[in-house]
Formats: sequence, C-alpha cells, structure tokens
Amino acid sequence: MNLSTLDISIFIAYVLGLLALALYISRAEKNHERNTKDYFLASKSLPWWAIGASLIASNISAEQIIGMSGSGYVLGLAIASYEWMAAITLLIVGKYFLPIFLKNEIYTMPQYLEQRFDSRVKTIMAVFWLAVYVFVNLTAVLWLGGLAITTITGVELAYGMLFLGIFSIAYSSYGGLKAVAYTDIIQVIFLVFGGLILTYISLDLVSEGNGVMAGFSILTETMPEKFDMIFSSDSPHYANLPGLSVLVGGMWIMNISYWGFNQYIIQRALAAKNIAEAQKGLAFAAYLKLLVPFFVVVPGIAAAILFADLDRPDQAYPSLMNLMPVGLKGLVFAALVAAIVSSLASMCNSVSTIFTMDLYSKFKPDESQTHYVKVGRIVSVVALVIAMICAKPLLGNFDQAFQYIQEFTGFFTPGIVVIFLLGMFWKKMNATGAILAAVGSAALSFVLKITLPEVPFMDRVGLVFLACVVLAVVASLSTKTNDVEGKKGVVALNEVDFSTQPSFNLLSVGVIVILCALYATWW
Repeated sequence: MNLSTLDISIFIAYVLGLLALALYISRAEKNHERNTKDYFLASKSLPWWAIGASLIASNISAEQIIGMSGSGYVLGLAIASYEWMAAITLLIVGKYFLPIFLKNEIYTMPQYLEQRFDSRVKTIMAVFWLAVYVFVNLTAVLWLGGLAITTITGVELAYGMLFLGIFSIAYSSYGGLKAVAYTDIIQVIFLVFGGLILTYISLDLVSEGNGVMAGFSILTETMPEKFDMIFSSDSPHYANLPGLSVLVGGMWIMNISYWGFNQYIIQRALAAKNIAEAQKGLAFAAYLKLLVPFFVVVPGIAAAILFADLDRPDQAYPSLMNLMPVGLKGLVFAALVAAIVSSLASMCNSVSTIFTMDLYSKFKPDESQTHYVKVGRIVSVVALVIAMICAKPLLGNFDQAFQYIQEFTGFFTPGIVVIFLLGMFWKKMNATGAILAAVGSAALSFVLKITLPEVPFMDRVGLVFLACVVLAVVASLSTKTNDVEGKKGVVALNEVDFSTQPSFNLLSVGVIVILCALYATWW
C-alpha cells in the first residue's frame, strides 16, 4: 500500500467525521415522520451557501477530477472551457429557468414535462435519465474513482468501487438530500483545499523547488500549445474542442442541458428556501467553477512534464498524488474521495427521486409517504449495484473518460434543450413536437456520426439542436395542440417574476469580467 499510517489515519478521520455529521443532520428531525418533500427536496429549506457548495460537490467528481485532468494532460487548458462557460450558464439558469420551475412547485424534471406536455413525454424522459445516470454517470464515477484508489493505495479495483458505493450510501440513504447537501459543504472544503495543495506541489516540482510561479512559467514556456484556449482547424485536438464552437456553438447546448435540466444538479435549487436563495447559490457555484481548472486541469498539464510517458492520460492525477508528502497525501486522497462519494450520493438520490416520484408513484398512487421514501432508498442501492457490474465493460477501454461522457450525452442533449426551451418559452409547443425532438436528437446524431465522422461532436450537437428546433416547431404547428393553453406547465411569462436582487446582479457582472479576462489572457 502506498499510504503511510498517518495518511490512513487522516483518511479514516475524514470518513468517520463525515458519517457522524450526516447522522447528526439526519437525526435532527427524528421525531418527525420523514415524507417525500423532506427526503427528496430537503424540506425546501436549503440556504444559498449549501446550494452552491452542493452543486459543485455533486458536479466535480471522478470524471471531472480524474477525467478532466487527463484531458488537460493531452489537450491542455482548453478543456477548462467546460468549466468557465458553465459559470455563465449557471447565471442564465438562475435568472430565466429557476423562476419557472419554482413557480410550478416540481420535484423532478420529468414532472415538469408532464405538467407542460403529457405523461408520454414524462415517461420517455424519465426512463432516459435513469438509463444515463446509471449506465453513464454512476459507472463513470465508480470506474474512475476505483481506478484512482487502485493507483494510490494498490487496492483491487473492485474493492475500491465497493468501498465508494458503500460509503456514499452509508451517509446519504437515511437523511436524503438534506444530508447530502449539508455534508457537501465539508466535501467542497476538502476538495478545494486538497486540490490547491496538489496544484502547488505539482508546480513546485516542475520548477524543481523554485516555487509555484516559476513552475507555471515553465509550463507556459515549454508547452505553449497547452495554453491555447481556442484550437485552430489544423490542431490535432480540433475534433474535441472545435475552435469558436466552445464560445458560440455546441458547448452552450451541453452546458444548458447539464446545468438547467439535469435532475441531480437542479434538484439542489429546487430545494431552496426561496428563489433569492437559489439564485445566490447558483452565483456562488459560478465563482467556484471559475476556480476549478486551477486545481484540476493545471495539475494535468504539469503531469505532462513530470510523467511524460503515462500509459493512459487518466493516470495523471493519481500519479501526481503519489508524489505528495506524508500527511498531505492522506488529505488530498480524502479530498478526491470526498468529490467521488458526493457525486455518487447525489446521483443516487436523483435516481431514486425520478424512479419513485415519476414512475413508481403512478403505479402505486395510494401508498404512504414512508413507503415512497423506503422505495427511494432501495432504488439507490440497486442503481449502485448495477453501475458496479457495468463499469468495466462500458468504460474499461477508454483512455479519456471525460471526453467519452461528453460525446455520449451529446447524442441526446440537443433534443432535451429543445424540449425545455420551447416548452418554457413558446406556448404552441406540444407533446408531438417534444417527442419528435427527443427521437430526432438521437437519430440525427447517430446518422451524422456515421456519415460525417469528421464533424467534431460539439459541432454536431449544435447542428442537431437546430434541426430539432425545426422538427419541433413544424410538428407542433401541424398537429393538434392538445389544449396546452390550460396546462399548469404552460407558464404565462408575464406572470413570472424574472427580476433579480442587486447582489445577484453584482455577482453576475463579476463572473463575466473574470471570464473575459481569462479568455483574453489565454486566447
């Protein structure tokens, strides 16, 4: 084993401390019979700081830390566009999407689709999201997390994944979203602090002890191509990040789908005390997103010098961790595991929410609230078991898991964005248009992938999005509207308050200024 006694002690202290905190939070309402609102939406009581921290802890997991660091090893800082453009997306979601969702008092994204369209659209999308969360997201987090544990400790991969699964269920299954959200505050502290320590030591090693700034200067001087944010068409990496498409093309579709309509992300905002708290939480998360590349991507670039001959790019981050001194290694390892189990817990909670509230409760409508909570807990465990079994067959042969995840989800995200955007902001959109957009997204993406493989997947996402808009509009105008005017989900936009507090506006301006400065520096 590569961890010292001190490292192991620090890690065990973290595990026990987190479990104790989760148990305390869960027991805070021990005299109250927990209902679905308590379990799945944290009693709608989350403050802004818990929302922002939980958003980032849920988002940044093994596929982000291990996978994005591996992409940094190959592509360089350009992969940070996923993070930096997400910061702007969070502000858009807070100002324009959340007011509509909260007005409809929903638990899940499929529930909104049922209100807006019909049960067919809800069921199709509920099944789709369950499949993606289990067979893409959970498997990726477990696989990459287990890979990291194996690299760092020497433990068998299967045992590493088993530990992650048991740990995430142990602290989240009883208390539900509330336990997840409040423990995520500790997770984010570990994540940011541990990540920055790794960045500091990595850059210091690059400079051979001459400090962080010297190490960063060496990176920019010896590998300037790693700091190109916008790839030209002759770049070998253009297919992954096709030029200006990261600013004005398909990446917007990917980000809007993920941050605006992704259950395990948006669920935190739906659990807010009120709209103002939710918006401040998203703004807080936006600032954290600006910081993420400096402790995830930069270490991957440093690894390109320190470990120039790695077999797999995704080994970059774990390999760097093995260079940490005794004590700090245990802390950084705890930070990595914190990110992994937080995402696992969040995904499992969302899987259980969608299955229980959108599917099971429709077949068993007269069961007690306690029964639904119990079903949700069982579903969480089942989802993890399935993901463990499928992890190696699905991801074992991919060198850059982060890019694989983005391309796979890119088959479906154009249709999802069309369904929600037109559903929220165009009253004539109907269920036929929504279903055609969903089916058309997958079909058109597959056709373009086969017939025009040279088209970068991000550009393909943009093209399919435009095609799905046309399909949905034509289908909606040429078919019966199914009386959508009277449906609860059809929001009269003049009745929605899209105004935001001065604090949110000021924070938004700050994000935009910082983002412009970052791209101006590394264009």
